[in-house]
Parts: sequence; structure tokens; C-alpha cells
Amino acid sequence: MRRLRAVSVGAASVARQRDPRPPKPHFILEDPSLPSHRFASHAIISFAVGAFALPVALTPATAKTHDSLVVATPFEVGDSPAGNYLAAVVAGSDRDTVAAETFFREALRFDPNNKDLIERAFVATVSNGDMRDAFVFAQRLIARDPNNGLARLALGVRDLKEQRFAAARAHFATGAGEQTDLTSTLLTAWSYEGSGETRRALDSVDKLSDANFDVFRNYHKALIAEVSGKDADAAKWFKAAYDSDKNTLRLVDSYARFLSRTGDRQDAISVYQAFDKVLPDHPIVRAALAELNAGKTLAPIIKNVGQGAAEVLYGLGAAGGGQGDELAGLIYLRFSLYLDPQNSLALLTLGDIYERIKQNEQAIDVYQSVPDSDPLRLTADIEIGQVLENLGRTDDAMKYLQNLVNEHPNDEDALSALGNLQRAHDHYAEAAATYTKAIAISTKPEKANWALYYFRGIAYEREKNWPPAEADFKHALELFPDQPLVLNYLAYSWVDKGLNLDVALPMLQRAVELRPTDGYIVDSLGWADYKLGHYEEAVKELERAIDLKPGDPVINDHLGDAYWRVGRKLEAHFQWNHARDLGAEPEDMPRILDKIAHGLSDNTKPAAAADVKPASEEKPAAADTEHKVQNGG
Repeated sequence: MRRLRAVSVGAASVARQRDPRPPKPHFILEDPSLPSHRFASHAIISFAVGAFALPVALTPATAKTHDSLVVATPFEVGDSPAGNYLAAVVAGSDRDTVAAETFFREALRFDPNNKDLIERAFVATVSNGDMRDAFVFAQRLIARDPNNGLARLALGVRDLKEQRFAAARAHFATGAGEQTDLTSTLLTAWSYEGSGETRRALDSVDKLSDANFDVFRNYHKALIAEVSGKDADAAKWFKAAYDSDKNTLRLVDSYARFLSRTGDRQDAISVYQAFDKVLPDHPIVRAALAELNAGKTLAPIIKNVGQGAAEVLYGLGAAGGGQGDELAGLIYLRFSLYLDPQNSLALLTLGDIYERIKQNEQAIDVYQSVPDSDPLRLTADIEIGQVLENLGRTDDAMKYLQNLVNEHPNDEDALSALGNLQRAHDHYAEAAATYTKAIAISTKPEKANWALYYFRGIAYEREKNWPPAEADFKHALELFPDQPLVLNYLAYSWVDKGLNLDVALPMLQRAVELRPTDGYIVDSLGWADYKLGHYEEAVKELERAIDLKPGDPVINDHLGDAYWRVGRKLEAHFQWNHARDLGAEPEDMPRILDKIAHGLSDNTKPAAAADVKPASEEKPAAADTEHKVQNGG
């Protein structure tokens, strides 16, 4: 599972003046204590869903109170069963999840006894969060397939919610696989706690004997003991879990709240402060510390059996989604939110999955359902602004984020998100001013702010204000030595200007060592060789960059120039034509067309032989344009 996700620039390949998607300003949402292959029930992972691709809608329990920011795209069902089925398959392939659910259900209406259609409609309905209908489909499915693990899980979750604990256990036992099943084992344990059988609940958790489960096992034993009032046992198991993993937010928060409730206020503060050093200024940690410093006692995260079972499903859903199994992630999270609809971390995790599968309207709906009073509401709002940008609604995104900054002028994450959007749309002066405000109000250790200096440097450089840009890049490297993106941008800029050539090339070589599969950074090294007159070396590096990023017009343009200089003029024309056809930036197109028509001048000297200072007349396209915000991260 993913470890702590801080403000991360490295999630997107970037280089030089190519810009990454603005990094998400929030945090790890899942429990990373288990290896990914251990999380999901094999009954779910092996469940065949064909081309179906996950519909979504809010459950009544999480209905939003804000004005809707999305408008559903209308569509009509047809009269042909085959047509509706094919429409469902196509909708699934296109990730149009609402349509997929609608068409599968419509197809089932014409063939109500078709087990495969019942199964697909059931999965669609679960993923959509329509749990009442999902349970109806689950009952129909087990009438035809009594051992269907997913249907049994659904009915067991329903019975847990309705406090029919023995019935829930029967479903979990029937749906479990031949080997010990993590999902059914932990849910069965919580069902025993619901029946007042704490000893059997703890014994059930102990069936997870694999050492990989140590943290997870101790964590859930601690939660069960806390719910049952056995604080001494809970303290022992919380400490064992925490001592094994101090970097998991959910565990840290649960343990600190337990310490607060049992009178160890200073220890609770220390636990949060230790985590704050790993991931500074997390909203949940910030809010908890504020309450503790005000003399308040923190309430436990898990107060009852339903929330305990929801915690199991949340951890599994976050794991599945984090490892690329979005179907398992959606299903587990929907079950979790059915049991505990106010879990803001589960909501944010669900929204994040929808973003990744490009279900942006549904992601907005989920983010809007985070309660206004929750510490993570601002995080959800920042995500909404970014999703609006993903939808191509830049004006709405800019307005939304600006309003957030106006409402929260001292929130660094809101300022960072606005600055990233401004920079992505060439509002460089505004972006630099926004980053300056973020730096000024930041309460994080300065080392954590290297990205703000890096991004502000980009904004200054794009504004052709090189001295402060250079200062910001240098400072970012002081805060984060050997950061490949900063090495790349600063060194390339020096080469492009004919400055500090003796140190620029080694910096680019180091950046390539650190990120050898980043086509943009490899291209930077190749273009530096070209600017220095090392044409054979340039061809070698630029050909490698093309292998890594064949569809980038800038790299194709660069390779064309290098081919021309080594006498491979036919190939040079091919690369320039390819750069044109790939959609080079409008400001670069005249220069590319001129090269296609006339080739390169033989009078241009390499940077190493030039009189330096001004940028070369052969300034690359990438030095004039930065990549816009990328959809999907």
C-alpha cells in the first residue's frame, strides 16, 4: 500500500519547462500496514465483471448539502435487450458508470433469471452506493449461486448494520474461501463483539497468524478491546501496533485519541507531534492538537461495532484502490460508508478513486458530501477545484479555489492549489504572488517547502525574471539536495542561457541517473549535449527520450535538430514533420515549419562556443511552453 503521500511533484513526469500536474495538497488516506496482495478477498478480486466499469451515486446517508457543481449527462435506454446490454458494455468500457448501471439493469428487466446479468447488475448497484437495491440483487444471486462471496459479503454487512450478528456470521462463513479470508475473519470478529462475545472476537482476530498481519491484527484487537471497555488490553495492543508503525495516520489518530481519553494527554500530544514531523500540518492532526491544547478530551474514532466493521472495509478499500484494483476499492468503500457514512477519509479515498478512473462528476459529488464541520472539508474543496480543472472548467476551478483562499487566507494547501492552477494557465505573475503568500504563512519545516520554491521559480522563469527564479531553484536544492526535477530545470535553464556549463551538464546527468525512465529529463540531457555541440551524444540521448515519450512534439523537434547536425537530414525532416503532426504549441509552429522548408542554418554556434549571456536563437520549444495541467495525474 502507498506510504504517506505528502505534497508530491514526482507523481507526474516533468522536465525543464514542462510542468507536472499540480501536486495534490493532501495526504495518505489509507492504512499501509499490509502488503497489497493480502488485502482483498479472493471472492471479490476473482469476481468476473467483464467490461463493466463501476457506476456511482451518493447514498442517502451521505447526501450533500452544497449546491451541485455537476450536471448529469442525459441518456435514454432503448427497447432492445441486446442493445441495452451492448450499451452497458460500451458504457463500462468508456467508464461511464452511471450509464453502465442503468443499461445493465434495463437488460436484466428483459431477462430476469439470467445469473450473469443479475451478477453484473448487483456489482453495478453496489459500486453505485445504492445499497437497498444491492441487497435485493444479492438475495437473488445467492438463490442461484449460494457460495457467491461478494453477495454473501453484502448480506453479512447488511445484517451487521441491522445488528443481526449471528446471521451476519453465517453469511461471512459461507462466502469465505478455503483458506483464512481476511475480510470474513475480521468482520466475523466484530460480529462476535456485537453479540457481546469479546473473547471470541479477539480469538477470531488471532486467526490472522501471518506475520504480515501483525500491525493490522494488533490494531483491530485494540479497537475491539476499546469498544468493549477493556482499556488495559486496548493500551497493550495499541502500543504494539504503534511501535511497529508510527507513520500510518489512522493508527496514529486512534492511538492518540485513546491516550487522550484514558488521561495521557501529553503522550497523545507527543504521538501527534511525532507524526507531524513525518507529514507536517495534516488537517486531522492539526485539529486534534488544537483540541488537546485547549484542554479537551478526544473522542475515539471507533465507538461501536458498526464503525469497527466499517474500519475493516475502509482499510481494504483503500488498499485495493491504492494498488490499482479500483473495482475492489469501490466495493469495499461503499460497504464501509454504508456502515459509517460520515468517515471523511473513506469519502476522500472514494473520490480519489473516481478521479483516477476519470469519473470526475462523481468525484465532485463524493467530495461535496464531506461534512462542513470535518477537518478534511477544506481538503475535499481543494480536490473539487482540481476536478473542475480536469473537466475543462478552468474558470470555475479558478473561481472555486480563489474563493477558498479568500475564506482560508492562511491555508498553505489552498494557496498552493491556486498557485498551481494559475501557473498551469500561464498566469505566472499571479502564481508567483500566490506562492509567495504560501511560503510566508507556512508553518511546516522549511525543508518541506522545497516544492513551493521550485514552483515559484518556474513562475518567475516563465515571466522572464531569471534572477529570482535562479535563487528559488538554488534554495529548493538546498532544502532537497539532488531533487531530480529541480536539478533538471535549473541545469537546463543554465545550458539554454549559456551559463555555468561546467556544472549544468553533470547536474543533468545526475537527474537522469535518478529518473532514468523519465523521457522529459532524458530529453533535457540530450538537448544540453546539442546546445554544447556534442551532436552525436545528443542523438543518442534524444533517441532514448523518444523511446520513452514517442508522442511528445518537443522531443521530436529536438531529435530532428540533432539529426540535421550529424548529417541525417532526411530523418531530421521526418522528426520535424512528426512534431508538427503531434500538435506542437502554436508559438513553436512557425519555427518548425521553417525548418521543414529550409532546414537549419549552418551559422548557429554551439552554446559552448558562443559568446554566451543571451539565450540561443535556437531556443527549444520546451523553453517557451510548459505542460498544462494533466488530467488523471
